[in-house]
Amino acid sequence: MQSNEIRERYLKFFEKRGHIIVPSASLIPKNYPIPDEGTLFTTAGMQPLIPYLLGTKHPSGTKIVDVQKCVRTIDIDEVGDNRHCTFFEMMGNWSFGDYFKKESIKWSLEFLTSKEEGLGLDPRRFYMTVFRGDDGIPRDEESIDLWKKNFAKHNIKAEVSGDDEYIKGEIRILPLDKENNFWIAGTTGPCGGDTEMFYDVLGEKKGGKLEGKFADLVKSGRIIEIWNNVFMEFNKTADGKYEKLSKPNVDTGMGLERTTVIMQGKDNVFETDIFAPIFKIIDSRKTKTDLQAERIVADHIRSAVFMITDGVIPSNTEAGYILRRLLRRAVRFSDHLGVTDISSLFNDLAITIIKQFNDAYPELVMYQALVIDELVKEEKRFKQTLQIGLKEFDKIKDKDISGENAFKLFTTFGFPFELTLELAKENNIKVDSSAFQVEMKKHQELSKVGMDQKFKGGLAGTSEMEIKYHTATHLLNAALRQVLGNHVSQKGSNITSERLRFDFIHPEKMTDEQKKKVEDYVNGLIALKVPVICQEMSVIEAKDSGAQGVFTDKYDKIVKVYTIGSDTNYYSKEICGGPHVANTSELGYFKIIKEEASSAGVRRIKAVLE
Repeated sequence: MQSNEIRERYLKFFEKRGHIIVPSASLIPKNYPIPDEGTLFTTAGMQPLIPYLLGTKHPSGTKIVDVQKCVRTIDIDEVGDNRHCTFFEMMGNWSFGDYFKKESIKWSLEFLTSKEEGLGLDPRRFYMTVFRGDDGIPRDEESIDLWKKNFAKHNIKAEVSGDDEYIKGEIRILPLDKENNFWIAGTTGPCGGDTEMFYDVLGEKKGGKLEGKFADLVKSGRIIEIWNNVFMEFNKTADGKYEKLSKPNVDTGMGLERTTVIMQGKDNVFETDIFAPIFKIIDSRKTKTDLQAERIVADHIRSAVFMITDGVIPSNTEAGYILRRLLRRAVRFSDHLGVTDISSLFNDLAITIIKQFNDAYPELVMYQALVIDELVKEEKRFKQTLQIGLKEFDKIKDKDISGENAFKLFTTFGFPFELTLELAKENNIKVDSSAFQVEMKKHQELSKVGMDQKFKGGLAGTSEMEIKYHTATHLLNAALRQVLGNHVSQKGSNITSERLRFDFIHPEKMTDEQKKKVEDYVNGLIALKVPVICQEMSVIEAKDSGAQGVFTDKYDKIVKVYTIGSDTNYYSKEICGGPHVANTSELGYFKIIKEEASSAGVRRIKAVLE
């Protein structure tokens, strides 16, 4: 079964059972609280849905199903082996106070084993874990009983293992401890035990009768986790007590890549149809063979395509730095493969990836030009950086590299620290990583001071003209998205009593025609005399209302949302500290006085009100 069919079958299966199909959220977390507010990317299927699991009403109802784009970057250096990749898709079905364990367990086994609607896997090769009980919470007897009943429908007797967690004969259900089978977002709040589904990838015909310690069988790869259902039925209070929720939730996750590996009988995701078209392009361009390098290039460009589509531009900070690191590693390993025209390779890989995934993610084709432009530009930038940086590296590579020298390579010559580590390893020399981190911390503290000043300059002014420029900035942001596209997002602003300055993501210089359209759009809204409404609400409510926002970690629990227009028919709706005028008619005439590059992939507009 092909990966596209798996994805489609999953969505249709749960749609038929009353779930509403919702699109994937962005890879960039926006406008909602998450356990780690420093998270740069969406790293799990449940992450965008936390507000709804915590009680906020979902606009699509109490039962939804989705396939969520995810990126995990903590194992970048491990990409190229049989297990790790940075971009992946997580399939999930969700109940917000609707159905619970009975339906969830029933549907899980049905989808996994049904040949007509699901995956058609052999029910005799499944083994399930449940919560053993701990901290005053009893063992999950309900899930154990439900698994027994559902296995019985396939004429399979399922017994429960003892404390030794040993699989033998009819033992198929293993109660595990809190560390393995219990979920909570933080230290308090909704939580509960989970049940995980494991599949014997070989089966008796190929691997002999399954028997052994559960942990050993997992470690060896004989059984693989395919699906996890979390049953949030408790609320953990500040004093450590677990109270029953009146409306429990179900949160599930099933990785498409891992499922595809199982369905296609492969050893790893790189051998599945997910990567086959990508490797076909790489094979046609390489002059050398290096399996690890091929996998790194394939993985990193696939991730980059999705990142750029969701608004990430290569830079030296935060998500942009992760993207830059992926692309520059892809350049290095393309070189290892003897690729002579890396820009052309990246171009063709992007087109192939977008074509492959466009049915599932239509936004990809909308941003194809932007994606290719950023891939090619970053490859050219890195070539220049690499030439200079390698010369500097060669000057110091005869001995171990100090933290100060590593930092100088990074800041002065744009040489990524990870690349310094990789080259040092190749040359059998050491890098003082601890000293480098000390230098980085100093640099970040200085940057933080500068960023604080940036926020102050952008939002703090309260003179009559500064108030007008605050509102005009919202109109400008709306106009740019209208004229240039939804990839436009704010990267910073600075307002004085004389002018506004606005930095935004866009890959190329604006044309005179585009600038004129932006001016006309803003001045048109000024002429329409549109009211500006301020409302206070929670961050979650602001998100659900459609409000835009940046710098999420700066938000308080209650924020101000400024709407230009009405709640149902608005031109702009943004989270902002203000202040603003009451009506756009107070602004005067808007004029762009300059449009220029601010940094790679970021443009800057300076404008005045006359």
